[in-house]
Amino acid sequence: MILGDVPLWIVLIWLFTFGAVIGSFLNVCIYRLPQHEQLWAQLTGLTHPPSSCPYCKNRILGRDNVPVLGWLMLRGRCRFCRHWIPPRYALIEFFNGLLWVVLYLAIVPSGYSAKASDSLLWSSLGPLANPALSRDQLIFLLHAQYFYYLVLAEALLVATFIDFDLQIIPDGSTVPAMIVGVLGAWIIGHLHLWPVWFQSSSTLLNGTPTWMHWLLRGPDRPVWLMAHPHWHGLISSLAGIVVGGGVIWILRIVGQWAWKREIMGFGDVILMAMIGSFLGWQPTLLVFFVAPFCGLIATVLSLQVFRAREIPYGPYLSLGALLVLLAWRPYFSRFEIWFSLGPLILVVAVIMVALLAGSLMLFRRVKLLLGFPEFDDEWYEEEWSSGDQLAFFANKDLDSGSGPMKGAGWTGTAAGQGRLHVDRWRNGDR
Repeated sequence: MILGDVPLWIVLIWLFTFGAVIGSFLNVCIYRLPQHEQLWAQLTGLTHPPSSCPYCKNRILGRDNVPVLGWLMLRGRCRFCRHWIPPRYALIEFFNGLLWVVLYLAIVPSGYSAKASDSLLWSSLGPLANPALSRDQLIFLLHAQYFYYLVLAEALLVATFIDFDLQIIPDGSTVPAMIVGVLGAWIIGHLHLWPVWFQSSSTLLNGTPTWMHWLLRGPDRPVWLMAHPHWHGLISSLAGIVVGGGVIWILRIVGQWAWKREIMGFGDVILMAMIGSFLGWQPTLLVFFVAPFCGLIATVLSLQVFRAREIPYGPYLSLGALLVLLAWRPYFSRFEIWFSLGPLILVVAVIMVALLAGSLMLFRRVKLLLGFPEFDDEWYEEEWSSGDQLAFFANKDLDSGSGPMKGAGWTGTAAGQGRLHVDRWRNGDR
């Protein structure tokens, strides 16, 4: 067993229990972080004042704070005022315990024949593929990766629910985790999924003109990356922050230019930078392309069912990050060919930005051709129309004599309310 001699079922029970307990704390974070604007106030507000019922203000007893079971024993109501407690609190605790278990099964292989290559975070370019690592070192790195990416998953969960509720992502849900991402990558040094730089020189030289060979000729992976793993981890994390936050920042700029309005919030920039501090710059770009597919169905439902004209994008960035992690070895590690282009990847990046700007402009033109307003404010007319006049005089307060036409005795009241002919029919005046 690469895990050791502890039975797996015992480990999973303990992980679920701890995950549910931490889920209770995440509920506190989701509720309290948006109550303050400054980062330090957000963090200090997590410990004071003690948890209490938001309706009757009585402090919650310790036995009522037991994850999941506390809500079930109270039957979803406050012990003192019997006010309804939303089941979301218990569900977050339960599913956070499942998240701890699922991540462990995905990252740490178990069984007597388990190998490091069975981990879903393994790739031929990753640190786990180093043949010089002993079995004990592999066990340590696998568990270090588990707890490292668990911090990312917990931060994503908090940011997701806050964004769903309020369409904001406070710094308290992202900045502390980003610091953990940078320090963890630096101190441990073998947590990255891919090296910060790699290229396939032989393939590039065979497929490009001769005059470009001087630009593409170089080592597949710089030697210093293997010689200094801690500095490599730090540079990889910092590069992920720059690229992750930068790609959303570029999207904001291009969207502002193409649509004449802000299409992404600054909280999404910090969220993507936090994701980059854990994953590195290449997997973070994959998250950027996966997230729109995650949000596509939700966007259609929001527009058609709920008539929402704006949706939070942070939850789909978070979901994309989890999908990239959980499906890294079987699916996303195959994209290494796109990131082995060496300096040519900069050319690809410029082309992608140009295509993004063009697609946004095209979408805007199609939207205008179909008769949709360019800005949300255009749904409301500035001038006082005949419809506004009828709605004004159809005020219910008019009949009671307390409306704007009090005492006027206006004869068009029934017509304004759309009941003129009904009144005539009832009174026999045909």
